[in-house]
Amino acid sequence: MRRFLPALILTVIGIGLAVVLASREASVVGDHLVGFPDDDKTAHLLRPAVLSALCLVPAIAALYYGLAGALDRYLIRSFMGAFTLCFTSLFSIWLIGDLTENLPDFRKSGNTFRFMGMYYGAAFPKFFVDFAPFGLLLAMLYSLGKLSRGQEIVSIIQTGRGVARLIAPLIAMGFMVGLACLGFNYRWAPAAQAYHDALLEETKMGSLSRARNVVYFTEDNRRLWLIGGFPYDYHRGEPLRNLIVRSFSEDGSPEWRLRAEKAEWDRENNNWTFQGVSKWDLTHRLDTRESPIDPERDLDLPDPYVVEGWSETPWQLIKPGLKAEELGIPGLYSWLVQNRESEWGNKRRFVTQWHYRWAQPGICLAIVLLAAPLGIVFSRRGAAGGVALAIFMCAGMMFSSTVFLSLGESGYMPPMWAAWGTNILATAVALVLIQRRLVGRPIYQTLRKLIPV
Repeated sequence: MRRFLPALILTVIGIGLAVVLASREASVVGDHLVGFPDDDKTAHLLRPAVLSALCLVPAIAALYYGLAGALDRYLIRSFMGAFTLCFTSLFSIWLIGDLTENLPDFRKSGNTFRFMGMYYGAAFPKFFVDFAPFGLLLAMLYSLGKLSRGQEIVSIIQTGRGVARLIAPLIAMGFMVGLACLGFNYRWAPAAQAYHDALLEETKMGSLSRARNVVYFTEDNRRLWLIGGFPYDYHRGEPLRNLIVRSFSEDGSPEWRLRAEKAEWDRENNNWTFQGVSKWDLTHRLDTRESPIDPERDLDLPDPYVVEGWSETPWQLIKPGLKAEELGIPGLYSWLVQNRESEWGNKRRFVTQWHYRWAQPGICLAIVLLAAPLGIVFSRRGAAGGVALAIFMCAGMMFSSTVFLSLGESGYMPPMWAAWGTNILATAVALVLIQRRLVGRPIYQTLRKLIPV
């Protein structure tokens, strides 16, 4: 019973968190679908279920630990202790550096501790996805190096277990960490960067922006919107700021231009209310050199100015201002479906990022496979060479990931291969190293043959 007690405790905690977080996420999804009725509903409705499953990942890992044998549990304890230590150390280093840089801005928020809680709570999913692979790398090298120095790995192999069977429970733990990364990648890690930056902007400029300098053109009504600032809580009635609306006739000639400091949209009657508004009639402009803001053409409008019958909604206007890197799987899929026949959008970037959402968690498994043969040492040479080589390979993985994504977004490589290229390359190298370790051949001689003298 003691073996399954951690799984039971984590299950209770996970269910409690899932009930609270999933209910909040369901309300957010419902509000989102009101503004984006053309989005893929199934992908968004799965968000509460994915969040609930994410809360139960630690319980699943604890259940696997309870079902494993005594030797596997010993390896898992050694590995997870090292992973917790390494990941906490990485988070502490990042936290100290970020606090040093942004603490003056935090103090401007009024309630410093509350703002810091929101800031780092929003940043954690992104941090976990970015740094979990490095935590796995350091944990593998530390735990396996410690076991090697104590001759424990040799003793385990003498019991009849091979290297592959020895690292199997560690691969399972890497898979659990990858599952957590996949859950965060579904929605919350990509969106974290946008909210993270918006919170900092609020302390510096007093406004919380979701996007800036957004341009949107409605083909049916021939209106061009130029929006300077899009508030992060636009779905809760926050006004758009510093916008210009231009209207064009069917032949492309300008009809009028409207400028406003703020604009609010009423979801009950679809009316737009503009404040600080000025409007100019451009139909009589015969000389193209004439300024379009001639005071004589300024139309007398009430302030606030209410416009009825416009079909545009804030959710439609913000779409061109959203970045592919800040959209989760539902947002990317909805964008691709809606722009399937469109010629103006850079679809390669969105397709590449969609594949990358699924491929990025696989880096956790690739890291475990790479670090395992380098952390296991049978000779007296020690693990220093393996540690240096593993770090060098991980730096190469980061570089190749950036290069592959750039090639995919620019069209020089198919998006799917660009997203999965780093995983495939790292797994192939890892399998070669594991094979060398299985047959008892030195890894360094193999790598030395690949380096030209």
